[in-house]
Amino acid sequence: MNRRWLALVLPLALSACGYNRIQTLDEQANSAQGQIEVQLQRRAELIPNLVATVKGLANQELAVFSEVARARGGLINAVQSKDPEQMAQANAQVNGALGRLLAVAEAYPQLKSDQGFLRLQDELSGTANRIATAQTDYNGAVQQYNAYIRQFPAVLTAKMTGAKEKKYFQAAPENRANPSVDFGTPGAPATAAPGATPGTTPGTTPGTSVPAPAPAAPATRP
Repeated sequence: MNRRWLALVLPLALSACGYNRIQTLDEQANSAQGQIEVQLQRRAELIPNLVATVKGLANQELAVFSEVARARGGLINAVQSKDPEQMAQANAQVNGALGRLLAVAEAYPQLKSDQGFLRLQDELSGTANRIATAQTDYNGAVQQYNAYIRQFPAVLTAKMTGAKEKKYFQAAPENRANPSVDFGTPGAPATAAPGATPGTTPGTTPGTSVPAPAPAAPATRP
């Protein structure tokens, strides 16, 4: 009899103290973060092919290729860390590196008609858009979770169970200042966002860059 009574009362108690809701919101945020990780990994996998294509015609631009390699390595490490802030920072670094790489590509007209380059440009553009969407979903889920565990009585349950606030997917201000990646239409010149000052290399056209959408600011916390 006591067990039957406990089976009826326990779910109500867990619901009343906010435990079940905390678990649901936590799972939503974790799932959204997983989508970010998938797209960042996809981006990292596309970069070597893009570098190889550009290097075939611009193999003297060693500094740019080294920068892209470092940024890609940082992105892979950040995804493995599963830390949203590290992933956002690394993604911002990739934005800047890719912008400079594609500014170099603008100096080589042959690339604009290379089908492999155009396909990679299109795939990177789509991946950048998916990262932006996943980022918005994740930051929204985190805002809900963080707000809920500060409410009573959920705040007590959160302390008892060790539930802590989650980090937003958001780069530091100095990294968000990097030009945002906009790959534009495949085959058309890639342009930097208004006001952006992308890096240039000898033989490139100043102001032509191509990074991914800058991280959107998270929803205002209550």
